[in-house]
Amino acid sequence: MGAHRCYCGWRSVEAGGDFVRILTTFFLAIIAITSGVVVLLGYFLPGIPLFAALRTAFLNWVMILAAMAVFVGIANLFSVHFQKLKIKKDAAYSVILLIFLAGTFILGLIVTPAGPAMDFLFSSIQIPIETSLLALLAVSLLYATIRLLRWRANFMSITFIITALIIFLGTAPLPFIGPLPFFSDWLRPIIVQVPAAAGARGILLGVALGTLMTGLRILFGADRPYGGK
Repeated sequence: MGAHRCYCGWRSVEAGGDFVRILTTFFLAIIAITSGVVVLLGYFLPGIPLFAALRTAFLNWVMILAAMAVFVGIANLFSVHFQKLKIKKDAAYSVILLIFLAGTFILGLIVTPAGPAMDFLFSSIQIPIETSLLALLAVSLLYATIRLLRWRANFMSITFIITALIIFLGTAPLPFIGPLPFFSDWLRPIIVQVPAAAGARGILLGVALGTLMTGLRILFGADRPYGGK
């Protein structure tokens, strides 16, 4: 009996920790639900000054927190690439990224963000890079679809490859010809304005409904992402 260890104290500590965790989660749920209800009331009852002022204050706090989250992400980016420099893995790319990131940040502090210097950087570097990546994505997607036909040549795959070819032929400036008139003036507008627009609107409506349901679940306390779960 003398060698027997008693775990009663440990169990009481664990029970106290569970109680504190439950109390913290309950407190966070009250704050989240109250904030969401106040913001909704500020939108639906704009004639009440209290709700309108609280909604404005909460949205301003959210913008400040979002800006700080971006700052934390940039700091994490620096940390990751400094670690790559230490282990000499893709060091050249890390050096280029860090130099241009620091240079752009310092330039944004010195000059006006909407000034000609920043416009030159975006129009000469950012926009061409993004355009090249989108073009590469389109070609890679078309190539992957063609390879997919070797393994699964069903109706949807064939429809997708035909639609992509029509869009390419109606948009791409072919040498000495330009976009083919039959595709650019007739088939491409029909595809873009009818099925493509309908699909894009359906996706946006689905995203909106999913966001609404997620917000309602958080307001009712069914989901608690602020509790670390």
